[in-house]
Amino acid sequence: MHRTGNELRSVLREYYPAFLELFATQEGGVSCREARAILAIAPTPTAAARLSRPQIRAALKRSGRIYHLQPWTEKIHTGLRAEHLRQPGPVEEAYGHQALALLAVLDAACTSAAALEEAAIAAFRSHPDHAIITSFPGLGDLTGARLLGEVGDDRNRFADARALKAYAGAAPVTRSSGRSRAVMHRRVKNQRLAAVGYVWAFAALTASSGARGHYDRRKDQGERHAAALRNLYNRFLGCLFHCLTTRQTYREQVAFPTSAQQPAAA
Repeated sequence: MHRTGNELRSVLREYYPAFLELFATQEGGVSCREARAILAIAPTPTAAARLSRPQIRAALKRSGRIYHLQPWTEKIHTGLRAEHLRQPGPVEEAYGHQALALLAVLDAACTSAAALEEAAIAAFRSHPDHAIITSFPGLGDLTGARLLGEVGDDRNRFADARALKAYAGAAPVTRSSGRSRAVMHRRVKNQRLAAVGYVWAFAALTASSGARGHYDRRKDQGERHAAALRNLYNRFLGCLFHCLTTRQTYREQVAFPTSAQQPAAA
């Protein structure tokens, strides 16, 4: 899906810069549902110039947009008429056909991804660990499903929390030789689990005051953003292992006691 979206963006850059600018700040860019709906009815700047406000509004409604229809309609109507350098007519039409071909592939990929997301969430919600995992700040149904898929539900798989942290790449590696000692982040790990851990820790910064305080303390100690997030993820994994083992949900006051009681490092 990302590859097709990048190919479509590359084609649009050659003949349709107004379209790229219009959706540059929108999440997903040209792959978002609104952009795909508009491109389907206006694949070239010439076609875009003929679009009426009712046509734009109807396309947005077909894409699934419900809120702020009028502001969106005005923004698109104005943005597609912005002055830009244009390709000759035949060249523009050829690019338009190529864009529509890529759009068909992108639409199919987005539809399949949405169906897979719904199936994964439905299966996760029926799992016995769903309530425990989603009780953690920063974990929703989709990220929780990704986490469970990598960790698994065999509680004998990891001997202790340290084994899980090492598997996820959250625990650091200490290397000593003579008088030298270096602590580095772990490169050999489950990359998919490490990726969802970054998303989890980052989302928790706004969902948990304890997580935010822990992250800020690590930053104050001189750690960079990625290292502080990795340390927070390390802390969460220890809590997750305990909760899954003891069959209890997350409790903020236990995971992150007051600053007077909480140690500086995880």
